[in-house]
Amino acid sequence: MNRDEKAVIIQSIREKAQRACIAVVTDFKGLSVEEMTRLRSTLRESNVEYQVVKNTLARIAFDDSSHDVIKDKFKDCCAIAFGYDDPVLAAKVLVDFEKKSKKFQTRFASLDGKYLEAASLKDLSELPGREELLARTLGTMNAVPTNFVRLFANMLRGMLYALNGIKEQKEQQ
Repeated sequence: MNRDEKAVIIQSIREKAQRACIAVVTDFKGLSVEEMTRLRSTLRESNVEYQVVKNTLARIAFDDSSHDVIKDKFKDCCAIAFGYDDPVLAAKVLVDFEKKSKKFQTRFASLDGKYLEAASLKDLSELPGREELLARTLGTMNAVPTNFVRLFANMLRGMLYALNGIKEQKEQQ
C-alpha cells in the first residue's frame, strides 16, 4: 500500500469519526466471513458503519478528531463501528452480537469524545433507545395538561352535582 492509498484511508476514517456520535473499537479475530457479513448487515440497518482498520492508520486518523481519546488504545487486530444517529442503538447491536458470538468482543468506545470501557458500553446498551426516551418524554409532557383538565372537570362535575342536589331539594319543598 503506497502513501496515497494510506492518505485516502486516513481521510475516510477521519470523516467518519467527525460525523459519528459514537466510535466503538471491537476485536473480530476468529470470526467467519458469514458472521462478519451478518454483523455488518445488522449494523447497516441501524445506520452504523463497520470498518476494519490498521492500527497505525487509525491512530493518525483519530488524531485531532472528536474521538481522539481512543487514538492511543489501538492494539492487535481491530475494527471500528461508527454510530451516527443513536449511540444506544449502536451499543445494543454490538453487545447483542457479542453475546451470541464467542469470538467477537467489544473493547472500548468514545461517546462524543468521552472514553468508555467495555463494561460502560454494556451499561449504555441497557438504556432505552432514543425513540423510547422521546415517547416517554412526550407521555410525561402530555400527562400534565391532561391531568389539569381532568382536575377541573372533576371540580365542575362536583359543583354540578351539588347544584343539582340543591335544585332537587328546592323542587321537593
